[in-house]
Amino acid sequence: MARSAEDLTFDALVRRARDLVKGGRRAILGIAGAPAAGKTTLAEELVAAIAAQGPAGWVAHVPMDGFHLADVELERLGNRDRKGAPDTFDALGYAALLRRLHEDTDDIVYAPGFERVIEQPIAGAIPVPRSARLIVSEGNYLLVDDERWTKVRPLLDEIWYTDLDRESRLDRLIARHVRFGKEQQAAVAWATGTDERNAAVIEATRDRADLLVPASLIRGLGTPPS
Repeated sequence: MARSAEDLTFDALVRRARDLVKGGRRAILGIAGAPAAGKTTLAEELVAAIAAQGPAGWVAHVPMDGFHLADVELERLGNRDRKGAPDTFDALGYAALLRRLHEDTDDIVYAPGFERVIEQPIAGAIPVPRSARLIVSEGNYLLVDDERWTKVRPLLDEIWYTDLDRESRLDRLIARHVRFGKEQQAAVAWATGTDERNAAVIEATRDRADLLVPASLIRGLGTPPS
């Protein structure tokens, strides 16, 4: 059962994340949540705060978004208009990367990234050095329990859920779509259509998280997620 505390602080989250690493063993923290719920902002600020405490290379950020299927494959599958749904990602590829990170045997692991300007995954964009003891990986579907995603949960030491309210989340999401090229009307239609259907799937997994990060904390972080 997920736990939440309205008085939770960012410093407490930093300590909790660092404490996942025990005896030098590599740990992977997952951050789940609906689209534009603050996952990326939280992950980036956690990584920056932990990196500032040293040593160099001890923490790395590996988003799930690099496992979006490319548009050409979505077109082949007939899923282009559902981009962002659970079955439009390479979930097994993501699980394979998490397993490789947990094995901790390679000097460097390259993970894919995602470029929002072109809305496409980019292979080999994120280097993860052997020195990284804590990996922070955020994504929508980390807690989904179906045949595509069931292999992911056991590979994450903890999963936190960004529990932002729907109104704030939709405002951020529409603004993000506009920022990356959609007309206002199209942005609203996508956010309240495809994205909202996906959000319902994600929100159904909320109680499986180890920790709920409250909206009050998320709103105080940096800038809206990109």
